[in-house]
Amino acid sequence: MPAESFALAGRPIGPGHPPYLLAELSGNHNGDINRAFAILEAAAAAGADAVKLQTYTADTLTIDHDGPEFRIEGGPWDGYTLYQLYEEAHTPWDWHKSLFEKGRELGLAVFSTPFDKTAVDFLEDLNAPAYKIASFEILDLPLIERCAATGKPLIMSTGLANSREIGEAVAAARGAGCRDLVLLHCVSGYPTEPGDANVRTVPHLGQTFDAIPGLSDHTRGIAVSVAAVALGACFIEKHLTLNRADGGPDAGFSLEPNEFADLVRSCRTAWDALGRVTDERTESERGNAAFRRSLYVVADVAAGDTFSEDNLRSIRPGHGLAPKHMPDILGRRAARSLPRGTALDWDMIAPEAKENHG
Repeated sequence: MPAESFALAGRPIGPGHPPYLLAELSGNHNGDINRAFAILEAAAAAGADAVKLQTYTADTLTIDHDGPEFRIEGGPWDGYTLYQLYEEAHTPWDWHKSLFEKGRELGLAVFSTPFDKTAVDFLEDLNAPAYKIASFEILDLPLIERCAATGKPLIMSTGLANSREIGEAVAAARGAGCRDLVLLHCVSGYPTEPGDANVRTVPHLGQTFDAIPGLSDHTRGIAVSVAAVALGACFIEKHLTLNRADGGPDAGFSLEPNEFADLVRSCRTAWDALGRVTDERTESERGNAAFRRSLYVVADVAAGDTFSEDNLRSIRPGHGLAPKHMPDILGRRAARSLPRGTALDWDMIAPEAKENHG
């Protein structure tokens, strides 16, 4: 069974609450802190619950090496070395305090993905309210344990990982003290084609690993995220930029502010629409019951006349007897005169004569 709810910076997350919408800043600041501030402002205006940073340097992630194993081929970062990509995309550590403060001013939670122990220690000094483990780091069990040991909520993306690897990561987190865990189904393709999204995996993650399920979405547009919410995703992560045309490492699969606002509205509408299993009439349909079909007298009937298909029909509105009674009523007699347009009721039908066996 999926885990119960918990609170992240005062905002409850879980099946009984609207989906948590996280805007990923990543490298979309394009090296300009004022652009980063503007993205936080856009996230708040769009209705996001939080903004997430990434805390690393090129040197904490890789080495400056030009060998073929260190060079990217294909995709949005074709031709880069790993070091070049991370040098361009990283969020300078001396920005973090200002970004955390900006988030508080805007009513946004701000937290980050640390990529090594030094990043966790740095984020602890900033009192980060939660930690995110990136898909590519889900194999780094010591990093997971270090984040879990803080006692703060942990969000883990599962891109590239199989069930065994996810299970090991969850065990490491739980063993190190993690109580509040979100597992995000993720396809680590940049961008991901909707046909590869496999969002049926979202509820499976929650049920299998006793965690709150969600989606880290790298598809273009919002449809896949909305579908995930309909399947039970409680947490949605999506990249946000000011304008894709401005470029940047993640621009091609990021949403612009108006699109992110649409994401927030649509995901919350999808969650609202889930409701509960019921056959009760809703308030909006109560008045419309009158427009169901029912049995009406459609030609004047005198007392004692026989009901037939010429004088009795199933029509709208729905104030008469249910149409299912038509076969039982045909051939019986009217108890009194009934003008055309009368909604039929049982007291209008004469009792059937009993057979006389004398």
